[in-house]
This record gives sequence, C-alpha cells and structure tokens, in this order.
Amino acid sequence: MMKNAISMWRERAVFPIAVAAVLVTAVPAATQDHDKSQAGERRYLVSTEWLAQRLDDRDLRILHVDTRRDRFESSHIPGASFVDYRRITWAGEGNVSTEIPPLADLVPALEEAGADDDLHLVIYSADPRTAARLWFTLDYLGHGGHASLLDGGLTQWLAEDRPTATGPEEPSPGRLTANARDDVVVSAEWILDRMDDRETLLVDARPLDEYTGDDGGMGGRANPGHIPGAHHLAWDRLITSTEAPTLLPADSLRALFEQHGAQEDDTLVTYCMVGYRASLTYFVARSLGYHVKMYDGSWHDWGTRDLPYVGGEDQHQDEGPH
Repeated sequence: MMKNAISMWRERAVFPIAVAAVLVTAVPAATQDHDKSQAGERRYLVSTEWLAQRLDDRDLRILHVDTRRDRFESSHIPGASFVDYRRITWAGEGNVSTEIPPLADLVPALEEAGADDDLHLVIYSADPRTAARLWFTLDYLGHGGHASLLDGGLTQWLAEDRPTATGPEEPSPGRLTANARDDVVVSAEWILDRMDDRETLLVDARPLDEYTGDDGGMGGRANPGHIPGAHHLAWDRLITSTEAPTLLPADSLRALFEQHGAQEDDTLVTYCMVGYRASLTYFVARSLGYHVKMYDGSWHDWGTRDLPYVGGEDQHQDEGPH
C-alpha cells in the first residue's frame, strides 16, 4: 500500500529539485591532533583546550554565530568575529525559515566576518545546533575541510573560566570562494525516488513526540508523524546534556548510528522540522566519516504536502546494521 501511495503522489505532483553540495577537501593539519577513540578520529572538532592554546594563531578565524549581536558583545572568545545567524538562513520560497540563502547574500555575510579560503575556521555558539548549522553551511560551500566546531561551545568555554572579551570586533574581511555543488542538500523528490533503496538511511533528529505524531503535526499545521522508513535519533542524544553540550565520544556516537542500521557505505539523510536540529546530526555523521546529506526543507516541507507519512514508534531502533 505504501508503494501505491508513493506512485499516486508521483503522478499528481513533481517537485523542483533544489540541491546543493560540498567539495570535500582534506582535513587540515590543525584538526588532526585532537582526541581519538577506537572508532577513529574525531574530525572537524576541536576542544576548548586546543583553541585556548591557539588564540594568537594568525591562521585561525574564530566565528561566533548568534541571532543577537548584543550577546556577542557582552561576552565572546577573544578575537572572535560575529556571524549573524539570520544572514546565513532565510525563509525560502516555501517560508520554511531555515533554508540556505542565495550565494549572493550568503557569501558576503561570511566574508564580512573574516571567513577566508586560506584560514582554519573555528565555529562556536551557546547552542551546538546553531554552530552546527554554520558548519553545515560552510560544508555546503565547499569549506568543511578547513572548518571545525568548538566542542561544548561558549557554554563549555565559560564553565572552564577561560578568557573572554567584550564589545565589538572589527575583523579584516575575508575572501571565500563558493564551491557549492549538487550533492549535499536534497529535496522531497530526491527522497521519494530512493525510499526503497536500502543504502539510503533517513535519520529524523526531532524529539520523539514529533516523530510519532503525538505533537499533532506542528500543532496542527502539518501531517503528524515521520517519513516512512525514517529512523529516530533525536539530536540531543548526541551530546552529554543540554547543560554541558559536548559531543559524546566518537565510539559512542558511532554505536548510536549503527544501532539505527547505519553501515559504512550508506548514504545518511538527516532532517528535522526546518533543518536546524538536523544540522548537528549532519555534522556528527560527517565527522564519523559517513556519506551524509541534508533534507533542508525537512518536516515543514514534507509534512505540509500531499506526501506519504506514518506515525508511531521507531520500528528500526536497535536493529543493528541492515
């Protein structure tokens, strides 16, 4: 019945495929000396200790991303420059609220903050999802290979009583080349074409009540539930806690993905409600070496269209590799 429903939908509607991509580059030497585990290197992640030892490194650009400049000016890591979250996302044609803006708007916003092709970019925020969204955006632009997240972000930095600065910062503008391609962001049509593909694994990063549909579908604004076949792995299972938002050890993170059926050669597709929480899932999957893509429209797109959906608990959890 599910296949028939999908076929009927395909006959009725065709979505324009709006996709974007990443030019994968080698991980810079600066990111190769942090913690390792049996699961392998924690790529694209730096510790507060690592950064504290390199605050004067002229090859680094520290990016503080937030929606409010006043919070940045009240307390930030010395030398950091401000990235306005509202300039790296936009509502999009579907009024989704967290879409990638046109390159003509996105690239200047990052260059004004000092992002540059030749610098190692260290990203942080008070919320790991906000920082991960910027990392995903840079990965989309082809710069994930020289961008890292600060593990624990501003919360961890302050908890360790590390130095802070106040007031505005005036970074030298950078020059950032947009190498965007078509293999990072996927559309509803892309997913529909692969719903029977056992090597494509959908990962839903929303809380359980949104996944099951118990939330009523965005409070009645969308269909309740999730994409058929999607695995439920809430974003906050990837961190120690919301109060101490450091990522779990790499071996624990890999075990979580494997419990939901992920294998080395799979393509993981992350989504949530608008592509915000799924940004952290995307980052973690990339850091573990998985092939990963983002459904940026997420449930705000899928759940408000005439597309197949199901409710209830995750039937795949803890099943192990398929």
